[in-house]
Amino acid sequence: MTLEQIYHNAQNHFEETAFDQLMQKRIHKVLLICSSYDAYMLEEDGRIDEQIFNEYVSLNLRHPPQFIQVSSAEGAFKAIEENQIDLVITMLSVGGMDPFSLSKKIKNTHAEIPIVVLTPFSREVSMKLSKEDTSAVDYIFCWLGNTDLLLAIIKLIEDEMNAPFDVTQIGVQAIILVEDSVRFYSSYLPLIYKILFKQSRKFMTEGLNEHQQMMRMRGRPKILLARNYEEAVNIYNEYQKNILGIISDVSFNRKDKKDPEAGVRFARKVKKDNPFMPFLLQSSDNKFLSIAKDIRVGFIHKHSKLLLQELKEFLNNYLAFGDFIFVDPNTGEEVARVSDLQQLQENLLTIPNDSLLYHFKRDHVSKWLTARALFSIAMVVKELKVTEDANIEATKQELFHIIAHFRMYKGRGVIATFDTERYDEYVNFSRIGEGSIGGKARGLAFLSTLIKKYPVFKSFPDVIITIPRTIVLGVDIFEAFMELNNLYPLGLSDASDEEILNQFVKAKLPEEVQKQLLKLAQVIKRPVAIRSSSMLEDSHHQPLPASTPPTWCPITRTTSTWRCNWARPLNASMPRFILNRARPT
Repeated sequence: MTLEQIYHNAQNHFEETAFDQLMQKRIHKVLLICSSYDAYMLEEDGRIDEQIFNEYVSLNLRHPPQFIQVSSAEGAFKAIEENQIDLVITMLSVGGMDPFSLSKKIKNTHAEIPIVVLTPFSREVSMKLSKEDTSAVDYIFCWLGNTDLLLAIIKLIEDEMNAPFDVTQIGVQAIILVEDSVRFYSSYLPLIYKILFKQSRKFMTEGLNEHQQMMRMRGRPKILLARNYEEAVNIYNEYQKNILGIISDVSFNRKDKKDPEAGVRFARKVKKDNPFMPFLLQSSDNKFLSIAKDIRVGFIHKHSKLLLQELKEFLNNYLAFGDFIFVDPNTGEEVARVSDLQQLQENLLTIPNDSLLYHFKRDHVSKWLTARALFSIAMVVKELKVTEDANIEATKQELFHIIAHFRMYKGRGVIATFDTERYDEYVNFSRIGEGSIGGKARGLAFLSTLIKKYPVFKSFPDVIITIPRTIVLGVDIFEAFMELNNLYPLGLSDASDEEILNQFVKAKLPEEVQKQLLKLAQVIKRPVAIRSSSMLEDSHHQPLPASTPPTWCPITRTTSTWRCNWARPLNASMPRFILNRARPT
């Protein structure tokens, strides 16, 4: 496939990332079955609802679940009948029935409800669990004493429910965790989710406003847990094209028997399919370190004091969770670092060719982009089969323009929040302030939406149909300006137009608005047309007088327009803007 074909295919896929369709299945109500003492221990002398809510807020998550606590089997069945329960969490000791018999009874009538058993970790508990029939229980977790585990449980089950659509249809990435030890996966999952949520807060910045940013968090990678060889292979085969990385134990069940090298078998299978797939083996036996090196996968020792830190480093370094670091393939030294798509575009043309070639061949760049939910651009980069003989310089130029096109496209039909740090020429429509915008601004935003929505606007070769780049000041900025300079008494008085004009010209804009307009002046290199956008312009029965000239700048009248000849700059470093205000006479 040629680069031109890839480019045109990418254009057709730029609008396909439907973040609003992700994470449609959620845990809304959780039934917690435990004794009063267990409830007290779980809550740590506080309400579970409050702790989970605070955890969600701290991680920028929405839709925290509601917990319903009961202390007996009878209470559990009554709660299930009276509420739409999405998840059951039970402790080992439940009044009136052991949790495994209770789980079977619940599954007989409500097979769709996932059931989780929480238990303290001890040798005696492990021996007891090994003798129980746990077929009706979806997961057993070791309670570690904090709400991070409850959050991880909820998110793990939500990921499992949503993966068939989100991963296969939208392209969300998945991380496979293969671990049969309750103790270890109860430690790993809260840590991995913490890192995932931190990562998702970073790629929120790719959204142009608060709504887009929150929606983009739905595109975070999913965690899929397998507890035996067959589960691991099935998950891998089903989501193979969208696997971000794999973390696997070495010893676990294969064909219903303990296989001391099941993880090694799985690693060899994956590496045969994709030599560059990030894979981490973990074992309590150091002899597997040399085997891991032979098959070119990572290795951590389960009894290392730095186990969780080493796991965190693997996630950041090999699963593209942090900044992308371009390295010299000969020395391993850092040659460039980017933290988002904008920085990738800005640095792309200056990155050494051998470094870019090294990362392209290993799909590092496309993996980093998919981890940030930039699926369209990731698809383009993945299709670039760069080889030693490729014209890497031409590829860099083309990729630069593809990224530019994508950034312009994603801004169409969206009113972006003006960001002084990130604003550049690819932001098409942005607003300063959070207040309402006037009729002209709404009209332009609507046109931008129509252009993006209907394919007819893409049917003209070599022609881009778009609205002019627009920046709107919300009504709250006007109100702040009026209050800062105490202009309301004057503006509503009977003072002459000339006196009002003089006072308005002398007035100062809020300091933050001055900084934002200075950033605008630094980015835009062409003349700027400044128009008013009244909140009353859509009131058809009360139109503004057509013969009234604007009073905000010196005016000369022509046969068909009122023309403003100059505007006072905010400060000496800002250019004068040539202003046009057309009004029928």
